[in-house]
Amino acid sequence: MTPRPAIWTVVTLWILIAALFGAAPPSAAQGSQESGPAAALSAALTAACRADQAHFANYLTPDNASAFRALPEEQRAAFLARFSLTDEAGKTLISTDAQNHTVLRCEAPQVTVEFRFGDVRTSENLAFIPVTVEASQQTEFGLVRESGGWRLLSLGLVLLDIPQLSKQWAQKREASREDAALAALSALKDAVETYRRAFGKLPESLAQLGPAPKDEISPDQASLVDEHLAAGSGGGYHFRYRIVPAAEQNDEKFELAATPDDYGKTGRRSFFLDSDGKVHGADRHGSVAAADDPLIEAEKTPPQ
Repeated sequence: MTPRPAIWTVVTLWILIAALFGAAPPSAAQGSQESGPAAALSAALTAACRADQAHFANYLTPDNASAFRALPEEQRAAFLARFSLTDEAGKTLISTDAQNHTVLRCEAPQVTVEFRFGDVRTSENLAFIPVTVEASQQTEFGLVRESGGWRLLSLGLVLLDIPQLSKQWAQKREASREDAALAALSALKDAVETYRRAFGKLPESLAQLGPAPKDEISPDQASLVDEHLAAGSGGGYHFRYRIVPAAEQNDEKFELAATPDDYGKTGRRSFFLDSDGKVHGADRHGSVAAADDPLIEAEKTPPQ
């Protein structure tokens, strides 16, 4: 794995920050007692490198710190990972260059990232520090002095506004889970059709599509989906399967439905794959969707 310096360009900073919101508050040891902005930024990056959530929160403004601590654990962790440009906790080595600027190395198990500080510019209670990641472009951190300590204010041209960005993160996660539910419906549809071709009939339940021991595939264990989908769950949604009766067995069709496990947290929209293979979806407040709900746009409809 290699560092991701590109996410520190101005053009992609918003994406970085939006995806950031998933980290935890860094360690509380050094906190805001650092003597200057460079020392505070160094301590914040050290906390991020070490995945020290409690300490990192000490270098955020009060509103951002409160919002940060309120984020789910995985979001706090993702924030720190993006901030440090590493996916795993590491250790830091701090030195200075010939101009007495801070050089901070974050040594994670699979990658080492080097942050080189430039000249600090201060104006009353504001400070700006250019930072270059080894072999990448430069960005600038903004800090503000509050209650006797320096706290992170901006990254590049983007102000750190965790309350607002956490909402965007939640919306992004919700959309991602809905897309995953649609993909799971498509996978289940394909698995049911494969089962029909292999055994000449539709499965009686999703469980029959589940994993089988090696070389023991059968109508009861067809090994067409993983154990989670076979149990009717996955990605914050649960799935239902129903055979639509027909005059002849070969004419039987089926329907699939996906509803959020925890409405408003794991998803809002429910989905329904009708007997003709078309997918419908709507916000049913956790109830099952139906064939009279709107069709999902073509780009999200599972392949027919």
